[in-house]
Amino acid sequence: MLDCNTYVIKGNPGIIIDPGNPDYLNYRVSGLKKDGIDPGDIGVIVNTHLHIDHSGGNAAFQALSGAKIALHPVQKENYRLVVVDGTRLLGEEPAEFKEDFLLDEKQLTFGGVALELIPCPGHSPDCVCYYLKNEKVLFCGDVLFEMNTGRVDLPGGDAEALKHSIESLAKLDIELLLPGHMGIVAGAAKIKENFDFIRHNVFPWL
Repeated sequence: MLDCNTYVIKGNPGIIIDPGNPDYLNYRVSGLKKDGIDPGDIGVIVNTHLHIDHSGGNAAFQALSGAKIALHPVQKENYRLVVVDGTRLLGEEPAEFKEDFLLDEKQLTFGGVALELIPCPGHSPDCVCYYLKNEKVLFCGDVLFEMNTGRVDLPGGDAEALKHSIESLAKLDIELLLPGHMGIVAGAAKIKENFDFIRHNVFPWL
């Protein structure tokens, strides 16, 4: 099973975005502790979307940390399509979980942190990006990567919706782009170059 990039926003308590593959939980926890973060410091688990490589570790991390699992309404709506049907299409068994509460559709305020929530369908119908506006940081999941985008051939994928989502994100003031896979993109100029590259080299193939 694949894995993804996991991000923690420190707060009181903190937020973890995409716990990833449960097979790598020990490795992930070891990395957190090296950064001075204990699983118990995390109060809420959220996902950029519910593909198994992003949400498969939700239940395991919750059991370890005691954190609450929160879903955006669009993720709740598409839970079965993405978590169950999409996972079985890949030949894997679903890693199901139960949310503790639903997020507000537009903002998550938790542990002293305020995140704007931006639904961005295309790669998956339940994709949500998390934007720290003041810090100019975007957690974009699999909507876009460094010089690429997420695939659109899994249940609910939609190339035209993905293009629209990416164009919407390109209008934001971003200085740090944190994708679900591969490397981060830092600096406003590099991020603009990345959007332009995707428009000219990836969009024609979508």
